[in-house]
Amino acid sequence: MLTTENHARDSAGMRYVYHVLSRRAGGVSVGINLNPNNACNWRCVYCQVPNLARGGPPPVDLALLESELDEFLSRTASADFWGDVPESERRIVDIAFSGNGEPTSAKEFGKAVTIVGHALARHGLVGDVKLRLITNGSLVGQSRVRSGLALLGKLGGEVWFKIDALSPDTTFRINGVRLDTEKIRSRLRLCAGLATTWVQTCVIALDGATPTEEDIACYLNFLGEEKDVIAGVLLYGLARPSSQPEAPRLGRLPPEWLEGLAARIEKKGLTVRVSP
Repeated sequence: MLTTENHARDSAGMRYVYHVLSRRAGGVSVGINLNPNNACNWRCVYCQVPNLARGGPPPVDLALLESELDEFLSRTASADFWGDVPESERRIVDIAFSGNGEPTSAKEFGKAVTIVGHALARHGLVGDVKLRLITNGSLVGQSRVRSGLALLGKLGGEVWFKIDALSPDTTFRINGVRLDTEKIRSRLRLCAGLATTWVQTCVIALDGATPTEEDIACYLNFLGEEKDVIAGVLLYGLARPSSQPEAPRLGRLPPEWLEGLAARIEKKGLTVRVSP
């Protein structure tokens, strides 16, 4: 049975296409996994991907991706497909580039966006099913990635841009990379100029400690400065077990803690959606 705690990438028995019950999307999300080799250019401590390795994906078989997506979307027309999924959630809310690594690291990312756009049209889903990209934003500076983002924007899609922290030390501790705030800002603005962009933030307890007030203040100030650039903030907590070595050190924050942070973000003039 699909649950918000189980986001297995082999749920459909396919190489590139899978489906999950998404808290943030609010229903069944069709995932496009362009990183089936479990390789990513970041290493987030809360990542559920087993055997995660640094790197990028192998070449994408675009013909296979197209045939899998067509087959999967055809399956959803059958009542048998939905199994134990509650009646209220028996709908596809989006097709999301997510998967087991950074989607934009695939050289075929732009062509994959084109394939999904055509599939939505063939199956009569344009306007009903949202096209999304879930990204760490690290490769927005590359022209091929910007071309794919521009196409996604033209298709009415949106981007969920990961910002879990802003200081170099904290991003290294959580995401395995050291980032400069101005570099994050530049990438975010580039992205938002091409497609509707939400900031997505995972907030966790590490070694029993909540994020420091210094980190929170830095994050809030940044959001306030970018409130006219982004559509809003997707704030979420730890829902699924991490497969990384740090897993025993991670904890789920109480819903009221996240709601408290959301209230502070809203005071900056931003829309916030919370998924504890």
